[in-house]
Amino acid sequence: MTNHLLALDAGTTSTRAILFDDKLAPVAIAQEEFTQHFPAPGHVEHDAQEIAEKTIKVARQAMDKAGVAATGIAAIGITNQRETTVIWDRATGRPIHRAIVWQDRRTAPLCERLKNEGLEPFVSQRTGLRLDPYFSATKIAHILDSVSGARERAEAGALAFGTIDSWLAFVLTGGKAHVTDITNAARTLLFDIHQGQWSERLCAALGIPMALLPEVKPCAADFGVTATDVFGGAIAIRGMAGDQQAATIGQACFQPGMMKATYGTGCFAVLNTGLEAPLSTSGLLTTIAYQLDGPVTYALEGSIFVAGAAVQWLRDTLRIIASSGEASDLAPKADPADRTVMVPAFVGLGAPYWDPDVRASLVNMTRGTGRAEIARAALEASGFQTADLMAAMQADWPHGGDTILRVDGGMAASDFTMQRLADLLGAPVDRPRVTETTALGAAYAAGLQAGLCPPPHLFADNWQAERRFSPQMSKADRQTRLALWADAVRRTRGDSAS
Repeated sequence: MTNHLLALDAGTTSTRAILFDDKLAPVAIAQEEFTQHFPAPGHVEHDAQEIAEKTIKVARQAMDKAGVAATGIAAIGITNQRETTVIWDRATGRPIHRAIVWQDRRTAPLCERLKNEGLEPFVSQRTGLRLDPYFSATKIAHILDSVSGARERAEAGALAFGTIDSWLAFVLTGGKAHVTDITNAARTLLFDIHQGQWSERLCAALGIPMALLPEVKPCAADFGVTATDVFGGAIAIRGMAGDQQAATIGQACFQPGMMKATYGTGCFAVLNTGLEAPLSTSGLLTTIAYQLDGPVTYALEGSIFVAGAAVQWLRDTLRIIASSGEASDLAPKADPADRTVMVPAFVGLGAPYWDPDVRASLVNMTRGTGRAEIARAALEASGFQTADLMAAMQADWPHGGDTILRVDGGMAASDFTMQRLADLLGAPVDRPRVTETTALGAAYAAGLQAGLCPPPHLFADNWQAERRFSPQMSKADRQTRLALWADAVRRTRGDSAS
């Protein structure tokens, strides 16, 4: 029986495959890291071919672990790191340049030039985004201008652009599908989120041939069928969503006012605003939350560029911890009187500051500051940044009432971090029973399209919290800590804030 769903989750540092049964319980998982390339300061690249090969490898491993063949899988759902940009040759199926990752800042000068030309108000109005190197369009332009003959080949229709979801669909279908979903399209700077289509004006302004662009579909749709030699049989691809939108689906945030935050390499908070697409005046993004079996649902999103990556920095660069989990063990041992604050702007600051030029700092250290205090500062930084996002969301869309935050991602496993998050927000934080919410959202979208999963309201009824973290910090202490953070950000930004 075709009663399983295969979720492919191609993240920023690793790719995973999770096989779910028809009750959406995970039955097998496989994961592999892939290479991070840093060719210059502020530049981050991936080998798209490596991502595709390792994604297929982990999918086969998960199928083998569960003893499930292609004939036992009803559908595949794909979720992915968003904005990361791949351009490939349609005929050979080979990328013409390494994938430029969402974290990459090399196109900051181009973004600044476009701002000076007055393009940003139209960009914000049509896409809900802002002119920032984070998004795909300026990365596309860079590749077309950097690779000899690429622009001419793109205009002739010989090349294809895609985010990682598109690239995987192309590879899995043997080159037959050039598709994306509406949530990934909405992160390119080229998609009109109100009209639901690519913007000719934006493509022209950025010099991007529309022949490059994939077909856009809802999150639950038919995206193609895998070539039989990939998994030993054809499997329909029926779900697709960018990682943060997939997590929003997986967290069952289907009602306006519901909010989720995913704590991985970065942190991304999404607030469901229903059929309304409010234009932010507080440094947030207006984006598409999902489209399943009905109209488009919109959201406000705050993007934090560095969350778990700060802990990785402690482990891999400073080498003051041996594992990421050690930070959570050290942090409670920190001196309560220590005022050390980390501003983890290793690749600039995202929402609500949008400052690509600022760089990271540790503020207020003394001779008494040690490993425990620095570990606490690295974990607290995610809470401080989330508090900034929640305040901005409440200013932009004051209809949500008292917010309860649903969390997921690797850092959500840390009890210390989640308790400190609740303390700094002054709001409850719910950690779900099923923590693989990104993959779950992709699997659910695929299962919904395949007729295997219930409608959203019934799926939401089955969502369960594993633990609720309620605020324990006094209001005075919280305000003191938030003031320390605000001061640290001001000092870190310096002249770049002017």
